[in-house]
Amino acid sequence: MNAEASDTAVKQQRRALDYHATPIPGKIGTALLKPCETQAELSLAYTPGVAAPVLEIARDPTTAYDYTNKGNTVAVITDGTAVLGLGNVGALAAKPVMEGKGVLFKRFADINVVDIEVNSDSPQHFVDVVASIAGGFGGINLEDIAAPHCFYIEQALQARLDIPVFHDDQHGTSIIIAAALLNALELQAKPLSAARIVCLGAGAAAMASMRLLKHLGARSELIRMVDRKGVIRRARQDLNAQKQEFAGDFPEQSLADVMHGADVLIGVSGPNLVTPHMIKTMANKPVVFALSNPDPEILPQQAYLARDDLIMATGRSDYPNQVNNVLGFPFIFRGALDVRATCINTTMIVAAVEALTRLAHAPVPHTVLKAYNCDKLLFGPNYIIPTPFDPRLMDYVATAVAKAAVQSGVARAAYPAHYPPIMG
Repeated sequence: MNAEASDTAVKQQRRALDYHATPIPGKIGTALLKPCETQAELSLAYTPGVAAPVLEIARDPTTAYDYTNKGNTVAVITDGTAVLGLGNVGALAAKPVMEGKGVLFKRFADINVVDIEVNSDSPQHFVDVVASIAGGFGGINLEDIAAPHCFYIEQALQARLDIPVFHDDQHGTSIIIAAALLNALELQAKPLSAARIVCLGAGAAAMASMRLLKHLGARSELIRMVDRKGVIRRARQDLNAQKQEFAGDFPEQSLADVMHGADVLIGVSGPNLVTPHMIKTMANKPVVFALSNPDPEILPQQAYLARDDLIMATGRSDYPNQVNNVLGFPFIFRGALDVRATCINTTMIVAAVEALTRLAHAPVPHTVLKAYNCDKLLFGPNYIIPTPFDPRLMDYVATAVAKAAVQSGVARAAYPAHYPPIMG
């Protein structure tokens, strides 16, 4: 890094620290929802008036949705073992990220968040802690928990709780990847069922993405997953239970081997692992998702120099086609909370994918163009997924998820009257 770049990095770090520290430390807080300016209002907010809803909830726990903020509050919970690209920094150091997730929930879907950082000595301890406090929330968003523990934690909490438990690093990522890939393959005139897919990375996001793609029609025998030691195949003796699901009697051993003739690369691993030569060996009209952030597996300019018939996405906002989880989780939870869903099931996840896919085909409103300082955005190689500031995400995604919850039988409340009517 040269001196100018180093100075820029230092200034950016200083701006980020100042943003978090001033004028008040932190990014989220508590807002009062009811007036408390008089003695009468104080008596309603606390004692003696608070006794009335207490007794109602004691009699019927479901009335907590009517008398408290449970139905519009999500707990964002971590153990700090896999924080962004920073690794196992510990629970407390993860708090800025959890607060940041709270900002996104509130900004995009008007959902309240309580961030909870758990110092946990085992996955079972983490599950017990979360299960013990979950009653006050309408949903649980698990965040930045390392694999393979994240798989057990999510499954155990889903089995114990009657509210949505959603590990965004798994399912949120998989939803956006799936929606973007379906559109990219449409443009490249390739069916998902015939696509040869390479997944570079074998963590939570990779596993969930490949499972969802298989559910949508991708074929197991055409998927190759690659980790630090090479292609995941049965000949290896070092595979955990999750990796064994994707192992086969494959002849290929290296990333370079499986890239030859591949239609799709999904990179959820680390920077600069893919070379231009590997891109050149892919099939005609390939799709390349280099999603390592901030530094992708291969930079778009390098990939496009290698060939000009590809469609590319990254995790960055300064390139077209940003695969960004904020397109999903706020609106998925919004739809789930609005019908008091007991879970976020596969039907709801697929509904979110389909909604995002449809929205990318719709004409883009002027407000979005203004936000991104551009004259037009049209469905095509540089616009395969909606942008985070598209105001229609609420209408498309939240509505689709709520409908799917009702139709799949996991909703405990009526479909909201302010949503579009359920058809079919």
